[in-house]
Amino acid sequence: MSDQKKYKIVITDCDHPSVEIEKKIFNEIEPEFILASCQTEDEVIEIAGDADGIINQYAPFTRKVIESLKRCKVICRYGVGVDNIDLEAATEHKIIVANVPDYCIDEVSTHAMALILACARKIPFLDRKIREQKWDFTLAKPLLRTQSQTVGLFGLGRIGKELARKALGFGFKVIAYDPYVREADPKIKLVDFSQLLNNSDFISLHAPLTAETRHCFGEKELRAMKKNAFLINTSRGPLIDEQALFKALKDKWIAGAAIDVMEKEPPDWQNPLMSLDNLIVTPHISFYSEESYTELKTKVAEAVLAVLKGKLPRSVVNLQVLKNKRYMGVKEK
Repeated sequence: MSDQKKYKIVITDCDHPSVEIEKKIFNEIEPEFILASCQTEDEVIEIAGDADGIINQYAPFTRKVIESLKRCKVICRYGVGVDNIDLEAATEHKIIVANVPDYCIDEVSTHAMALILACARKIPFLDRKIREQKWDFTLAKPLLRTQSQTVGLFGLGRIGKELARKALGFGFKVIAYDPYVREADPKIKLVDFSQLLNNSDFISLHAPLTAETRHCFGEKELRAMKKNAFLINTSRGPLIDEQALFKALKDKWIAGAAIDVMEKEPPDWQNPLMSLDNLIVTPHISFYSEESYTELKTKVAEAVLAVLKGKLPRSVVNLQVLKNKRYMGVKEK
């Protein structure tokens, strides 16, 4: 490596216990490697301003940050969503933004299915009653067969499709709303948004966080849902307006909700949602298994390495950047 350029790779922030997987992959090019714990724009600029490749988790990559990057070729995020990265600015500055859209399809769809079943069978409610020394199944009435109920999917991407497969296996009917999908499995009925709200017994969210989807479930949408319906979110917290959700749960506009993500994480423990007994909350864990963890870290490092070696990563979020002549002729990995 002595006669080659020494690359600088920065992990701006990471709550993982180790980055040995990433280090091992990067050993091929022997870069300068920095693991930081950036939280602010200025901290990112100070640490990563001269980086060639960047791995990011939660730190902000605003236009201000991206305009400060002197030689960055790629930013890859630990995860699927890239809502903390200004894609327009990155594209303007010829920086590839990569993600890992396929590492936790099984885990998230399984977690969503588990939350649906927990709501359908009122498992947490019954557990609480038993701990109150109330051994009485009638407290959970009414419970309905899965074959009589409909799971509605808000988004029919990889995870939505896998959840549909699992829900069909339990006997649920499945409908889906996704304005970007024209055809689906014949067992999945595509509907418009109002039909999704009106006809679903369970609505499970599987959409990215964008300007269009932020708070797409507010008072109007929650009031349009069936009174016996449940809202499930394993996607992004801000898809739901939490103030509206609190009203909906407290005043019984809907039967309940189960969420793995929140608008603020960790939440304020005084958040009034935490006082409700018709809400299930898990700590943003739906992505996790030991296997998915390893796959995520491996694919993130491989994406950065690919770009530094003149190739394309498996997943480019801002495809428009590839039209720039700098990337003409770059070979896919």
